[in-house]
Amino acid sequence: MNQKEIVPKLIFLLTAAACLTPWIEPPVALFMGIVLSQVIGHPYEKYNNKATSLLLKISVVGLGFGMNAFEAAKAGKQGILFTVASISLTLIIGLIAGRLMVVGKKTSILISTGTAICGGSAIAAVAPVIGAKENEISVSLATVFILNSIALVLFPLIGLWLHLSQSQFGLWAAIAIHDTSSVVGAAHKFGAQALQIATTVKLERALWIIPVSFIMAIAFKSSKNKVKLPWFILFFVLAMLANTFLPKLLQADRVIVLLAKRGLTLTLFLIGAGLTREALKTVSFRPMILGVFLWVLISLSSLFVILHSIS
Repeated sequence: MNQKEIVPKLIFLLTAAACLTPWIEPPVALFMGIVLSQVIGHPYEKYNNKATSLLLKISVVGLGFGMNAFEAAKAGKQGILFTVASISLTLIIGLIAGRLMVVGKKTSILISTGTAICGGSAIAAVAPVIGAKENEISVSLATVFILNSIALVLFPLIGLWLHLSQSQFGLWAAIAIHDTSSVVGAAHKFGAQALQIATTVKLERALWIIPVSFIMAIAFKSSKNKVKLPWFILFFVLAMLANTFLPKLLQADRVIVLLAKRGLTLTLFLIGAGLTREALKTVSFRPMILGVFLWVLISLSSLFVILHSIS
């Protein structure tokens, strides 16, 4: 291994390690990852997706140790109507708008699903079911990740500007921000109560990957690929129950939650690093316009409803 290979790897690993310290906030970690990937590239790009997915799941489960099951159930009940309505409308409008914008059907489905449910995870789950090609998946992922990155920075600022309550912001972030990692990052920056509501409602939305994938399998007459179940959500619930009913774990819970939050910050760094020049080049004009349209639509409509129904 020559010096040209060692230096980028060393810089990358040191920057990643810095994200585990309490001085790096989630939006900063995301920005660092994006900048680093543009300047030196990603020396571990082939491992990035798997590492990001695994770290996100472990971190989300860890957050469960800091949540109360009764409060989470209340938050989930509060967000169920928004979840059903927003997912249904986003998918329907996305398909119609995609057709009008002359975006490929499968690309429209992937972008709409990613916007409606949980970003890259939803796209990864639905893509094999509908038989999407690699370029369709790449375009959809890049579109959603770019908008997701913007939302992580923009939403807390809008929330403060509009003087949203913790409940209002938590619900809005869960509905209108694509990926779970950025939902948690934005909500964590806004406040502890917002974090609990946002995480609970977002994971509730993530379960919709299952019925949507089954519907897509029927629509595309696909039986070759199995629908992947988001099992980590079950472990999140178990962690939450442990925190609620086993108070002796309280001290350990605090440590686990702290580690989980740092893990999510590192996850956002890896997501930013994944937006390499090659990934950005895959984004074409029409899919991006579709993604922006759906994102703005779900953000503004959900915000309007939340402002007029939740204090």
